Amino acid sequence: MEPLMIALVIALVVSVVLHEMAHGYTANWLGDPTARLQGRLSANPLVHIDPLMSVIVPGLLVLSGSPFLFGAAKPVPYNPYNFTNQKWGEAIVAAAGPAMNIFIALVFVVLVHLADVLSLPDTFVTLAVQIVILNIFLALFNMVPIPPLDGSKILPRFLPYALAIKYNDFRFWLERNVALAFGLVILAFILFLGAPLYALTTTLAGLLLGM
Repeated sequence: MEPLMIALVIALVVSVVLHEMAHGYTANWLGDPTARLQGRLSANPLVHIDPLMSVIVPGLLVLSGSPFLFGAAKPVPYNPYNFTNQKWGEAIVAAAGPAMNIFIALVFVVLVHLADVLSLPDTFVTLAVQIVILNIFLALFNMVPIPPLDGSKILPRFLPYALAIKYNDFRFWLERNVALAFGLVILAFILFLGAPLYALTTTLAGLLLGM
């Protein structure tokens, strides 16, 4: 495996870990200590790794020569009944993960723009561009409203009450069947989400990077 790809895989692991930590810290801030009590606020990747989404899926993408890379960590546990904000608490916690990915992307956008001033090597700039693309993609992907992705916890807050109830019933059912839920996400990604999400990602990254 090329050094750049190794570095990008490491960046993926760090990005998904920070994504999950953002969920946990936000939940704790909103009054729910579940993630903290289960050790999920740790930066140790081992407590966040999911065998399928953190290892197998990224590994298959690398081995297949895929033009993009993505993955996920184990969802951070939380109890929404503990939130001080009962109306928006779950949506805020869900949005914290993609927001972290956008923050990471913006940090590396700034580094790319300051590359000449900071005398950063071309190899770092190349990696930084890929990290920007990776994190924008992770943010967009996680905002898709398919359980158990983060978007599925945000969408109900914007639906009419009756429809939100039905959608949440579907979400809770899928979240109790984790293998089926991730299988649905992977299938949707392969069949129709991957290409348009990647196209949108590269467009946004190009605008931010001035490319």
